[in-house]
Amino acid sequence: MLEIKNLHKSFGDAHILKGISATFEKGETSLVIGQSGSGKTVFLKCMLGLHTPEEGIIDFDGRIFNGLKENEKRQIRKEIGMVFQGSALYDSMTVEENVMFPLKMFTNKIKQEMLERVNFVLNRVNLHNTNHMYPSELSGGMKKRVAIARAIVMNPKYLFCDEPNSGLDPQTAIVIDNLIREITQEYNITTVINSHDMNSVMEIGDKIVFLKDGLKAWEGTKNDIFKTENEAIVDFVYSSNLYKKVREALLKGQ
Repeated sequence: MLEIKNLHKSFGDAHILKGISATFEKGETSLVIGQSGSGKTVFLKCMLGLHTPEEGIIDFDGRIFNGLKENEKRQIRKEIGMVFQGSALYDSMTVEENVMFPLKMFTNKIKQEMLERVNFVLNRVNLHNTNHMYPSELSGGMKKRVAIARAIVMNPKYLFCDEPNSGLDPQTAIVIDNLIREITQEYNITTVINSHDMNSVMEIGDKIVFLKDGLKAWEGTKNDIFKTENEAIVDFVYSSNLYKKVREALLKGQ
């Protein structure tokens, strides 16, 4: 479990996070949503340790991350997988080398052990026989799957994804959503996804945290969204006429 308590983060005079608290459970895909400038990227980077909050607690299963020494933080980082918005693959490395990179950095495994693990996760994300391909030879969806393989190669306890469907067509986005959900449940990972994709929210959002102006404006499940009277989340979600019609139909059926 990952628990965030009263998180504050500022840059100069700009107060970006204003006391956000949230809990993310094992085996669930939790989505953090909000408009541009809402604070969701800074929130994610604080959880990853890329930003240091001025106030608040980031608790990884009883370990207060922002109170640890650097070598203790390194141990938690070994338990974290990250899927970046643009996949962030190294263009000069093959698929195999990209996925193996965390193993080389954080483990003392011999080459054969690393290769076995790389092949296992590549098979898990349905990328058979791609070891010697380069990112330039891959489709957008394949790049995302390589990024997911790299993120899970260390068998993480926590998985963070920043806009994993960015730039993908709707059908490929569904494939990536389902893959993330399957891996989360299969390995009992605590997964947190930053997203603006309402299809992802409604497909895989076990828990949804909505940020607005640096505050947690709403929290609930994907089913709660259709029933809430919270104006902030209603305005955000129902900017789409389709979701407006769905909500109206559900409320009439109550």
